[in-house]
Amino acid sequence: MRTTSELRPTPDRRRWLALVVLLVAGFMDLLDVTIVNVALPTIQSDLNAPYADLEWVVSGYLLGFAALLITGGRLGDLVGRKTILLVGLTLFTLASLACGIAPDPAWLIAARIVQGATAGLMIPQILAIMHVSFPADERGKVLGIWGGVLGSASVAGLIVGGILVQANLFDWAWRPIFLVNVPVGMLAIPAAMVLVRQSRSATADRLDPIGTVLAIGAVLLLAYPLTEGRTLGWPVWTFALIAAAALVLVAFVAFERRRTATVGSPLVVLNLFRERTFSVGMAVWLLFWIALGGYFLVWTLYLQAGLGWTPLRAGLSASPFAVAAAAGAGSSVQVFVPRYGRMVLFAGAMINAAGFGLYLYLAAHYGSGITSVRMFAPLAISGFGFGLFVAPTVDLILSGVPGHDAGSASGQLSTIQQVGMALGVALAGVFFFTQLDNTSGHGTTATIPTLQQQLTNLDIPATARDQILGQFRACVHDRSTATDPTAVPSSCQPRSGQLDPLQQALTRAGREANAHNMSRTFAQTLWWAIGILIAVAAGVFALPRRLTTASETSWPGRDSVASDAMH
Repeated sequence: MRTTSELRPTPDRRRWLALVVLLVAGFMDLLDVTIVNVALPTIQSDLNAPYADLEWVVSGYLLGFAALLITGGRLGDLVGRKTILLVGLTLFTLASLACGIAPDPAWLIAARIVQGATAGLMIPQILAIMHVSFPADERGKVLGIWGGVLGSASVAGLIVGGILVQANLFDWAWRPIFLVNVPVGMLAIPAAMVLVRQSRSATADRLDPIGTVLAIGAVLLLAYPLTEGRTLGWPVWTFALIAAAALVLVAFVAFERRRTATVGSPLVVLNLFRERTFSVGMAVWLLFWIALGGYFLVWTLYLQAGLGWTPLRAGLSASPFAVAAAAGAGSSVQVFVPRYGRMVLFAGAMINAAGFGLYLYLAAHYGSGITSVRMFAPLAISGFGFGLFVAPTVDLILSGVPGHDAGSASGQLSTIQQVGMALGVALAGVFFFTQLDNTSGHGTTATIPTLQQQLTNLDIPATARDQILGQFRACVHDRSTATDPTAVPSSCQPRSGQLDPLQQALTRAGREANAHNMSRTFAQTLWWAIGILIAVAAGVFALPRRLTTASETSWPGRDSVASDAMH
C-alpha cells in the first residue's frame, strides 16, 4: 500500500465515477425516509400490526439516522471515510434484506432502526468525500448535483414505493420496497471499493467516547419526544425529555471545549462555529428544514388522507417539485451565486414561500376539486426555490471547512437537517391537527345540504334525519381528532338496520367533508411554513454580502489521502 500526505493532493482521475457511486448510495438512503409511507396500509394488513407499530416503522429509521450522523462523520475522519462508507453501505444492504423478510412488526421495527443507523454512518462520508475529492473549481457543480438529489429523493420515494406496491412483484406485496436495495447495494459496494479513494483527517487521532455518548444521548432525547409526542397526546414526560436534551447538549458543549483545550481530537470541532458563514449558515439551514419538514408531513396527509389519492398518484403529482428542485440546484452555485451572492439564498427562500402561497390559494379555492394539473405551477415554483436555496447553502457551509474536519462538519450539517425536520414535523403536526379539530365543522357545513337532500330522497322521516345528521357531525369531528387514522370511531360505526343506500350516502358525504377539512387545514398550515421561510430569507442578510463558495476556496489541505496501489 502507498500512502501520501500532501498539502495539495492530486485530484483523483476517477472522481466523477466515484461521484456516481456516492449519489446512488445517498439517494438510496434518503429514499428510504419516505418510501415506506406508501406501504404502511399493506404492511398493517400483512403483519397484523397495530397503528403504533406502523409509526415506529417510520420513526425508528429517523431516530437511528439522526443518532449516528455526528458520530459517523467523525469516525470517517478518524478511521477513513471510504472504510466507514463501505461498512455503512454493507450494513445498510443487510438491514434492507432484514426489513424485506421481516415475519412480524417487532422484527421490522428493529431492522428499520438498524437501517437508519447505518444510513447515518454513510451520509456524512458522502459529503466529506465530495469535499476532499474534488478541486475547488469543481466542488460547486458537485454540490449542486447533490442538492438536486436531496430535493428529488423524498418525492421519488412516493413514486417508487407506489409503483412497487401496486405492481406486487412475485406476490410479495410491500417487501420489494426494501428488497430493491439489496441488488443496488451489491453493485454499489464493489464499485465503491474500486472507485472511491481513501481519505482521513490528519488531526483526528483518537475517538471521543464520552462526547459520542453525550451527542447520541442529546439527539435521541430530543428526537424521540418530537417524533412520538403528538400520537401520545404530549404527556409531561415528553417535555421532560426535551428539557433533558437541552441539559445534555450544554454538558456536551462544555465537555468538547475542555477536550479541545486538553486532549484534542474532539467529536465536534466547535471552532468551526467561530466562522460567521458556518454558524449563520447552520442557523438558516435549521430554520429552512423546520419549514420543509412540516410541509412534507402536511402535504402527504393532504393528498392521501384528505383527497384520498393513491400513493402513486400523489408521488407523480409532486414530480414538478423534484424536477424544478434539480434545475434550481444545478444553476444556483454555478450561475447565480458568483453574480448575485447571498441574494440567491434570499430569492430561493422567497420563491419557495411564493410557491407555497400559490398552493395555499389553490387548495382553499378548489377544495376537494383540486387536480394534479392545478398543482403543477405551485409545486414547480416551490421546487425551484428549494433548489436555489439548498445547493449554495450546503456549498457555503462547507466551503471554509478544512479538509481534515470535513467529516465532522458534514455530520453536523446532516444532524441539523434531521433535527430541523423533526422539529418541523412536531410543530406542524400540532398546528395541523389542532386546526383540523377546530375546523371540522367546515366540512359538515359544506356537505350537509347535499346529504339532507339524499336522505329526503330515501324517504327517511324528519326525526330520523335529524338523528342521522347529528351522528354524521359527531363522526366527522371524531375522525378529525383521531390520532389513529386507521381506527373507525364508534360514532362512525353503521347502525344496525341501516339501508345500503343510506350507508353509501353517509360514506360519500364523510369523504367529502374530510376532503374539505383537510384542504382548509392544509392551506392554513402553509401560512406557518411561509412565515418560517420569510424568517429564513431575513436571516440570509446576516451572511457576508459576497458568499465565498467552494469554487472560490483553495484546495482543502491538511488532509491525509491514502490510496491503494491499484489506484
